[in-house]
Amino acid sequence: MNHYGLEHHGILQPGKVHWNLSVAQLVEEAVRRSEGILTDSGALNAVTTPRTGRSPRDKWVVDAPSIHNEIWWSKVNTPMPEETYLQLRGEALNYLNGRDLFVVDASVGADPRYQIPVRIITEQAWHALFVKQLFRRPALAELAKQVPEWIVINAGKFQPDAKKYNLNSNAAVILDIPRKTILVTGTQYAGEMKKGIFTVLNYTLPKKGVLSMHCSANIGKEGDTAIYFGLSGTGKTTLSADPSRGLIGDDEHGWSDQGVFNFEGGCYAKCIKLTKEREPLIWDAIRFGSVIENVVIDPITRQPDYFSDSITENTRCAYPLDYIANAVPTGMGGHPKAVIFLAADAFGVLPPVARLNPAQAMYHFMSGYTAALGGTETNLGKDPVPTFSTCFGAPFLPLPPETYAKMLAEKMKQHKVHCYLLNTGWVGNAYGQGPRIPLWINRHNVTHAIDGTLDQAEYRVDPIFGFEIPKALPEVPSELLDPRHTAKDGADYERRAKDLAAKFVKNFEMFKTAPREILEAGPRV
Repeated sequence: MNHYGLEHHGILQPGKVHWNLSVAQLVEEAVRRSEGILTDSGALNAVTTPRTGRSPRDKWVVDAPSIHNEIWWSKVNTPMPEETYLQLRGEALNYLNGRDLFVVDASVGADPRYQIPVRIITEQAWHALFVKQLFRRPALAELAKQVPEWIVINAGKFQPDAKKYNLNSNAAVILDIPRKTILVTGTQYAGEMKKGIFTVLNYTLPKKGVLSMHCSANIGKEGDTAIYFGLSGTGKTTLSADPSRGLIGDDEHGWSDQGVFNFEGGCYAKCIKLTKEREPLIWDAIRFGSVIENVVIDPITRQPDYFSDSITENTRCAYPLDYIANAVPTGMGGHPKAVIFLAADAFGVLPPVARLNPAQAMYHFMSGYTAALGGTETNLGKDPVPTFSTCFGAPFLPLPPETYAKMLAEKMKQHKVHCYLLNTGWVGNAYGQGPRIPLWINRHNVTHAIDGTLDQAEYRVDPIFGFEIPKALPEVPSELLDPRHTAKDGADYERRAKDLAAKFVKNFEMFKTAPREILEAGPRV
């Protein structure tokens, strides 16, 4: 047991408290409590319906006087009056009193200089297993004396009165910066805990000179680090899990004066259409101790059906980094040699790869484009939806976006880092009109970006988007590099391209005060 008790968090009369159980103990408790079932590989599958993704409309920030002028108040950072929050928090804590609870003391940040101790309190064993595998584990000797700096109180089964607290639903994910607490109610989707802590790091680390990034990262045998920005479903996890490169991390990193470091100790991969042939490292990581979410399981054989989206398209698996054979034990790498922006363009407009100049890099970073196909967030359908999420992570940015964009520009300039745009979606033809670009082509383009091949290529300038597109690359079909030639209908492609360009321009209207060179780096419409 940790000497720093739950009374420090307002939980005065809990039931039985399970302190920092082992992975095996948490699996046993989850099965015993019927929170999930074991699959044929030994992984635990839990179902989180009706919420199988994050709830962006239910994210709140406590509007306290001490932080009011710092926060980027927007549709992703909705203010909650402090008085309202304290009343809701009191009701949630009262709900947890008398209940059996699971406590996990962990940390975030592989770089010891920026490491933050965190504590997660939840009433479900599988939630405790999830965070134990996702966050970093202190040594056993440290657990007894660790004092948490930030707290996650997960009362996911508690259903507050939405009308009473002026909520959008009975789900609420509330960031309380003054008390260094994240409160979760009304949703059992485990990703809310992970992204809640990421939001905390996006608040604290820029003040220490560290750029917090929604990206994956890996490193080659020569120490060549690469980082991959992208929204969910664009390939951050898949492309970083490269058998030929060491995995630093798949989702959240910091860029300090010494290089890149992982925030977490695990990965959170999408499972939809997962196969051993396509993604062997992720497939082999799904074993005892891993947590699967919302995957259809055969009740007899216990085999997962990764091709079924009958529960959700956003099927997930959480596993520790050491389940990946080539993971970097330190979770750290040097300054990146390449910065890669990923977009799963379902409209078939973007080329497989393009080179961005510094102004274009800032434009596309602040745009944060992909075309969502549903699942990661609630209320998304099956049709492509153009999505712009500034800095490739708007829902997790408590500070103004310009804070992060300026830091990225400065670090790229200081370390002479080149930037590339990689389309992992559809090229030439829209979703439903042609196949998605193969993973092997994406991997070749990543290699070309890192080893310098792209810098030596001959380019043409796209007439609408203005970025440079290589005319030829090794191992990549030349006809695929020009989406106009790949399209079945050239006139239809031009229409789609102009329509997407207009959406970029419309979205960027929120940044009217950006420097002129960035404003002029966007598409020409």
